[in-house]
Amino acid sequence: MSEKTTYLTREGRAKLEAELAELQTDGRKQVAERIAAAKELGDISESGEYEDAKNSQALLEGRIRDIKNMLSRAQTIEDGVNGKNVEEVRVGCSVTVRIDDEDEDETWTIVGSAEANPREGKVSNESPIGAALLGKRPRQKVTVQTPSGVMNLTIVKIN
Repeated sequence: MSEKTTYLTREGRAKLEAELAELQTDGRKQVAERIAAAKELGDISESGEYEDAKNSQALLEGRIRDIKNMLSRAQTIEDGVNGKNVEEVRVGCSVTVRIDDEDEDETWTIVGSAEANPREGKVSNESPIGAALLGKRPRQKVTVQTPSGVMNLTIVKIN
């Protein structure tokens, strides 16, 4: 497994911890009940339900391991700049950018890959856009090679 740091906001850490607790309690209980019910049906060597339940158990345990691994390497980042005068983009900042040839500004929050959700305006620090913005300053122009082509941005402000 990767030993790189996982960047999480406080909210992201809390969500992962809640998911972990849910999987370790209710998730395991539900899978155990499915396995027991499948065993009661008879010959488990030919039981599709038993095999499906065991596969679910493997996926559940894999997710538990992944979350534990992420949390063990997690570094909590501050949301926003909390009134501080931040001069360059870093993980945890919100960045307002103007995309060339567009009239409206867009604001994205730079987060770790575990919390990235572009539909919510959360861009991973490892994505092409996030990586290109890191270390940049207001009024700086940035060219980003994305899967859909070249994107030219101007940083309006760091929130």
